[in-house]
Amino acid sequence: MLDLRRLRLLRELDERGTIAAVADALQFTPSAVSQQLAALERETGVRLLERVGRGVRLTDPALVLVEHADALLERAALAETDLAAAAGTVTGRGRIAGFQSVLLRIALPAMQALAHDAPRLRCEIVEAEPEQSLPALALGDVDLVLGDEWRHQPWRLPAGLERSELLRDPVRVVLPAGHPAARRHARAVPMAALAGEAWATGHAGMSWEGITHRTCRQYGGFEPDIRHRTNDATVSLVLVARGLAVTLLPELVVPGRHPGVAVRDIAEGPVSRAIFAVTRVSDASRPSTRALVSAMRQAVADLPPRMS
Repeated sequence: MLDLRRLRLLRELDERGTIAAVADALQFTPSAVSQQLAALERETGVRLLERVGRGVRLTDPALVLVEHADALLERAALAETDLAAAAGTVTGRGRIAGFQSVLLRIALPAMQALAHDAPRLRCEIVEAEPEQSLPALALGDVDLVLGDEWRHQPWRLPAGLERSELLRDPVRVVLPAGHPAARRHARAVPMAALAGEAWATGHAGMSWEGITHRTCRQYGGFEPDIRHRTNDATVSLVLVARGLAVTLLPELVVPGRHPGVAVRDIAEGPVSRAIFAVTRVSDASRPSTRALVSAMRQAVADLPPRMS
């Protein structure tokens, strides 16, 4: 039995020419693509790739297989969707991938509602950033992705996926409760007032780090002194509460009051990220997919109004 996900990688390689291009298109790693194609060779029992200089090309048997790949992939997806729609019940698996704050504030309330409204739907969550979750969705490993996007760092979706906007998540300044800027500015803090502070943010190359640099530079005219790096916002909040740092965090991460910290707007103007849901186009009429997206939208609608 051929693995349809691996067939899709072979088809992409035929269309794009290089493993690097396939990895880029699917937001995957080249080594992962190579491993999956090697597994497909073992499944078929024939050689599918041959070395040409520093790259690879498809063998004649691989080209024969590619001729059937599009039809096989499309028919398999449509068959699954039509079968689910014909059954008329929300059942099967709903595997949701997302990062920590969106899982806590959106996915978990949605899953709780679905446990009541669609008890035959088996919901699962996988914590993952869009870099990992979007290619997993394209390959069928998950069924819905909750992702975020910053204005200067847009995502390019792999083919066959569609995106639904859920909300704009504003970014707040988070600083120690006794900080002079917090006492002086009850609603919004000028970024320039935080020049010279120690900052906490995410690891190098992550969106959190990028938006911290950009906001400090654009609105405050300075480069932040980043002393603490963590992908766990709870650690960042504790650093702030103990007076060891200031930080920028989206509202989903700081939905209420936290002891020892003050949360303020950015005085120079709004900074936000888009929160979105992504599903496969072929699943558009699948009852389980519709139920998942609907539950996510309701969970967003049920979010409390922004903190004061």
